[in-house]
Amino acid sequence: MNFYLIFDERNNMEIILLIAGLVTGGGSVFAYEKVHSANAKNNSDKIIAHAQKKSAEILERANEKALKITDKATEDETARRKELQKTENRLAEREINLDKKLDQIDERAEKLRREETEVEELKKEVLEIRNRQQDQLEKIAKLSKKEAAEKLMKLTEKSMAQDMINLVAKLQKNAEEDAEERAQMILVSAMERISSEVTADRTVTALKLPDDEMKGRIIGKEGRNIQAIQRETGVDVLVDDTPGMVVLSSFDPVRRQVARLTLELLMKDGRINPARIEEVVAKAQREIDKEINRAGEDAAREVGLSGLPREMLRLLGELKFRTSYGQNVLKHSTEMANVAGLIAEEIGADIKIAKTAALFHDIGKAVTHKIEGKHAQIGAELAEKYGMDPRVVNAIAAHHDDIEATTPEAIIVKITDAMSASRPGVRNAAAENFMERMRELENVATSFSGIEKAFAISAGREIRVIVHPEKVDDLSAIKMARDIADKIESTMQYPGVIKVNIIRETRATEYAK
Repeated sequence: MNFYLIFDERNNMEIILLIAGLVTGGGSVFAYEKVHSANAKNNSDKIIAHAQKKSAEILERANEKALKITDKATEDETARRKELQKTENRLAEREINLDKKLDQIDERAEKLRREETEVEELKKEVLEIRNRQQDQLEKIAKLSKKEAAEKLMKLTEKSMAQDMINLVAKLQKNAEEDAEERAQMILVSAMERISSEVTADRTVTALKLPDDEMKGRIIGKEGRNIQAIQRETGVDVLVDDTPGMVVLSSFDPVRRQVARLTLELLMKDGRINPARIEEVVAKAQREIDKEINRAGEDAAREVGLSGLPREMLRLLGELKFRTSYGQNVLKHSTEMANVAGLIAEEIGADIKIAKTAALFHDIGKAVTHKIEGKHAQIGAELAEKYGMDPRVVNAIAAHHDDIEATTPEAIIVKITDAMSASRPGVRNAAAENFMERMRELENVATSFSGIEKAFAISAGREIRVIVHPEKVDDLSAIKMARDIADKIESTMQYPGVIKVNIIRETRATEYAK
């Protein structure tokens, strides 16, 4: 019994000591846990506070964006409502206008119905009156309706036939008188409105010099300069005793223009020698070519035409330096084009076709020295080649009655050509014959092979022929001169003697480097 008490007391003591130890250790642990818990709480408070702050900022920004979006949506909605309101207003106005138009249509329809009713009633009244009159006529004439109608028609036909005969005769007479008078008035009016000056180019061009010293420089030492000018241009340069003046003589106005421009450039530059002359002649030729192109374009603009082939305008420009019986062909053509346009307007023909055909009617004269044949036929072939209207082709071909004129425009071209050429002082037959003889003389010379170019000079008393030195030697040149002279004698008629001058020149050029 006592043993058990002692054991229990020992055990209780151990338990007490154990509990005391546990209590001491547990206090430390509790204190640690308490401090740790306090720190954790502070951190969590900070985190929560920071989170609350961030959430407040995010919420504020979200509210601002939401407010902006709401304002934008409100504005868009307001704009859409305004646009819808405008559309509704327009639709309402259209509806009102449609209603008004429908009312007007209804009123017109009603008016038409009333008028139709009145017309039907009038028809009935007229029919009744006509029937009563027919009955009365049948009773008076003792004729049926059919018989009366036949008799009346015969009388009417006889009367109308005679009236028509008289009327036709009267109208025909008046038409003839009016047509003649009208044609005269049209031509007079056209001539009055187009009173342009027509230049008659001759065979000489006078060039003014700055002083008499320039004459000597143009002639050059032993005449080398003037010989070079004449050789390169094919123009005679006449230097006589006339102070301050030289005369350029050639039947070809293009050559005279090249020679004139050459001398002007040489006098302006001051350097006059054979080598320089050759360069300046080439430059002058290019300038004249530009002038030819410009002349063709200016002529087309003058008569109010556009869209013409450039090749035809180029040929047209060459007519500036061509004459026909002393009449400048380009001036003649532009005059005709203007007059033809006026006549076409008066009679109701195609103005553009009439103007175009009149402007190009003598285009063949630009190439007659290159192509054999009549200029009218050559011109028609050129117009057809470059795609011009068939009516223009017919008018060009028919303006000298080589073929039948099939259009009013072709007849207008014939009329204007005769009118332009028949004015007093316009033509000079002698000048044209002279130039034709010069061209024929040059064509005879160039018909031989190996010839570079040929110039008829001294009023046709000399033909100057320049040959290719690599193709014609000295012996052949002598024989060629005789052959050309023989052909001139056999094919041409001319007064006096014609000198055939063959020029063969060999040049050697080298450069020292």
